[in-house]
Amino acid sequence: MEQFFFSSWTSIIRTLVIGLGAYSGLILLLRLSGKRTLTKMNAFDLIVTVALGSTLATVLLNKSVPLADGMTAFALLIFLQYLITWLSVRSKTISNLVKSEPTLLVYQGAFLSAALKAERVTEAEILAGLREQGVASMTDAAAVILETGGDLSILKNTTHGPQSTLQDVPMSRAKKVS
Repeated sequence: MEQFFFSSWTSIIRTLVIGLGAYSGLILLLRLSGKRTLTKMNAFDLIVTVALGSTLATVLLNKSVPLADGMTAFALLIFLQYLITWLSVRSKTISNLVKSEPTLLVYQGAFLSAALKAERVTEAEILAGLREQGVASMTDAAAVILETGGDLSILKNTTHGPQSTLQDVPMSRAKKVS
């Protein structure tokens, strides 16, 4: 029963030392790799973030994983994330493989049912997003876009004409905006 709550002081000291080293090393690697490493941009970024957390937990709690192995795993994950994002910026093909396109869900105040169904988003979720942005009426919504990171972007109708921010959103189910 004693093992459930306490095994040894050596184990506690190991966790503290490894935790300090792994955490410090991870922070250093993240600072060296730049801000882009932990931004919420797409599914690939989420995978890297979760993998980093999982690796940190494994290094902290699994006595058979030395700190050097954990640091190597951190460096590998951060390098792969850096490489993929570097390639994505330079190659449309790589970019398309790694991240999805934004999807237009509402256009000129009307739900685009096929897009909602394809993205598994309900009208109620759209309405909640509109309310959060202070949009009182569907007719006030020029567009609602499901972004590549899963967030909803809401464009309100304005007197400025067509929205140039829609230029990278496929408009297959709505009138093309110039």
